[in-house]
Amino acid sequence: MMDASKYRGGYFPVDKKYNKWVEKDHIEAPPVWCSVDMRDGNQSLVIPMSLEEKLEYYQVLLDVGFKEIEVGFPAASETEYEFLRTLIDNHMIPADVTVQVLTQCREHIIRKTFDACKGAPSAIIHFYNSVSVAQREQVFKKSKEEIKQIAVDGARLVKKLAAEYEGNFRFEYSPESFTGTEPDYALEVCNAVLDVLEPGPDNNVIINLPVTVEMSLPHVYASQVEYMSENLKYREYVTLSLHPHNDRGTGVADTELALLAGADRVEGTLFGNGERTGNVDIITLAMNMYSHGVDPKLDLSNMPRLVEEYEKCTRMHVYERAPYAGALVFAAFSGSHQDAIAKGMKYRAKNKLHQWNVPYIPIDPKDIGRTYDADVIRVNSQSGKGGIGYLLEQTYGYNLPAKMREHFSYLCKDISDHGHKELKADEVLEIFTSHYLNLPGQIDVTDFEFMREDGVMKINITFLRGGVETEIEAEGNGSLSAINTALKAYTGEEYTLQVFSQHSMQGQGSRSVAASYIGLERQDGTIFWGAGTDTDVMKANTNALLSAFHNMTQGGN
Repeated sequence: MMDASKYRGGYFPVDKKYNKWVEKDHIEAPPVWCSVDMRDGNQSLVIPMSLEEKLEYYQVLLDVGFKEIEVGFPAASETEYEFLRTLIDNHMIPADVTVQVLTQCREHIIRKTFDACKGAPSAIIHFYNSVSVAQREQVFKKSKEEIKQIAVDGARLVKKLAAEYEGNFRFEYSPESFTGTEPDYALEVCNAVLDVLEPGPDNNVIINLPVTVEMSLPHVYASQVEYMSENLKYREYVTLSLHPHNDRGTGVADTELALLAGADRVEGTLFGNGERTGNVDIITLAMNMYSHGVDPKLDLSNMPRLVEEYEKCTRMHVYERAPYAGALVFAAFSGSHQDAIAKGMKYRAKNKLHQWNVPYIPIDPKDIGRTYDADVIRVNSQSGKGGIGYLLEQTYGYNLPAKMREHFSYLCKDISDHGHKELKADEVLEIFTSHYLNLPGQIDVTDFEFMREDGVMKINITFLRGGVETEIEAEGNGSLSAINTALKAYTGEEYTLQVFSQHSMQGQGSRSVAASYIGLERQDGTIFWGAGTDTDVMKANTNALLSAFHNMTQGGN
């Protein structure tokens, strides 16, 4: 039985004056990004990555453009220790990249961490201890002063060892479980650590404020961050960092609002992997900035490759509806959505627009390596004529007239509905081809010759049926009209050529392929459709006419 009365929140709001972040409506520049995929992400996997997998994933992070990467907790396992040594000993850390390692504020762990980092060209020693009410009372059973002393002692030791060990070291301190800590006490501890580390022009120190567990609404965290930002000592030489988790499902919102509140740096993972419900999703954060016209300074232009590598190395799965990266996030099945997207894309192309403003699609899928045909317009029983027509046109070049497009859409939807499946682009093409295009009927045309006299187009045409050729003479107000008149005379069928359209599909001059579409209306009002293609325009028209005639007389469409 659920009982909400047992929950009190566990967080500590700050004074309401710390809300200047509310006045900002967008993030103006990207933060410093730090990937913690190799540490926080890796430790949360059912099967942690092997050394080979970590090396492969590390390269992916470099390719994306991360300049700070937390590579592990080297004192925690042999694999993590060996991984860091492999990077250092094999000179695999680029000159502009800094590796980061995590350690508790415990002397033997800190010393082993420095052993692992010996010779690192650039490394951040990230030390932490828990300071929350729950941790102080339930886990450590220590006073505020005792907990602060743990942090201070840790700061003194990392500063001492950094001077003794070969390498280039920076410092980062996290008051773990910051969100469950009294803000004034968290500030007191952080300032005590800073007094030891003495930040300055050549000694930038990172203070990291982890949302170890989400407890509050995002705006509360933002105000806590603003409070810390405005009251930290040495602020000019301090990088204020965020490390949000996603327990309440608002990790992205926590981060975005906290950046407005003065934070400089974000620790997170690709696709949000991490303990419990995960770390904040850097993909979503970066792409959100990108969608507002801010370059996130991360290369996410090949999202399918990132998904593939992530799933391969972590054995996790990117949810189909995950923002930006999911397989279905650009997919439109709804007919009205497809129609709006198709019209928006055509409008954009026609007007040669640079600015992106296509209905229902927040960013151009091509920017992150996705395609319109496979990712945007998806065909099932809910799809509409606009989307299906657009898919056929964009992928294969067939621009059907409006009424034929409607007829074709119902045909596709019916096949999808009965098969209980989505139709891929090649299946849509197969349906179009088998039901309309250059259909082999009982009647064929083997030869024709035109002559214009007194404004009238005359034709001498030879039909073939059942192995027998028959020559017919007829006339009309144009070439297609003359062929149609001859066909009616030859077969004795009564109908009206109701719809005709054509266009060039590809190439130039004699190599251009013409596509023609014809709708024949029977006396009962039913329209039957046909399509034809050929490098000769009149042959394309004839193929379309005979295909429509075949459907009308042989029970097609």
